[in-house]
Amino acid sequence: MGMACAALVASALIAASSARAAGSPVVTTQKLSWELAERLAATAVRICAERGWSVTAAVVDPSGHEQVIIKGDTVPLQSLSVSYRKAYTAYAYGMVFDKDTTSALIAAKVTGPENGALNTIPQVLFVPGGALIRRADRSILGGLGVSGAPGGDKDEACAVDALKEVSPQFR
Repeated sequence: MGMACAALVASALIAASSARAAGSPVVTTQKLSWELAERLAATAVRICAERGWSVTAAVVDPSGHEQVIIKGDTVPLQSLSVSYRKAYTAYAYGMVFDKDTTSALIAAKVTGPENGALNTIPQVLFVPGGALIRRADRSILGGLGVSGAPGGDKDEACAVDALKEVSPQFR
């Protein structure tokens, strides 16, 4: 996968950002409204809290930027950046490799080159806890990352369950 992986991701992001209708000088991007992004992040935090874990949940939009962050009451400081990085990784790499979670990316061995160079990109974090935000037709709206539970598998379960609960509203 190596450098080809990084090149593939970069070319897919460029293609996605420059895609437009034939003859139209305007590019439009589908994304969640701020209200729905906030609801999704809050749902992930609530689900984890019901399970006894205080977490931070981040939503990234199709530009890869943070759209919403909801921080639980007693999460450690690093959960802010980690939740964003999980959301970013789930979005950027899940879109390219058609994987719905960071765990699925890891299982498919989409973790960068053997020398680890891909892992030096500041936003990339191949750790369970990120999920691609998709509509029912599998079109992509962004990424959701959760951090703070005692294990990435638990973070990811909260993210996936929040998506199941909120995704019917992704019309």
